Amino acid sequence: MYSRENFRTKKALRAAVAAGPVPAYQPGPFGPHVPDGTWACEGPHFPEPHRWYATVTVEGGNIVAAK
Repeated sequence: MYSRENFRTKKALRAAVAAGPVPAYQPGPFGPHVPDGTWACEGPHFPEPHRWYATVTVEGGNIVAAK
């Protein structure tokens, strides 16, 4: 799954989550809704090669925590 914004680094994702919830989505046939729970988030978005991965907590369709 991805964050709605195309963060270039995991550090940028963590900073955005610290400032407030970040919308999440799942492309393809499994989305766009992301159920509540713990998920793997990746970036930057396809078709660029993924350079970072983060474990995130999703609540109400938003990323509320990122490791």
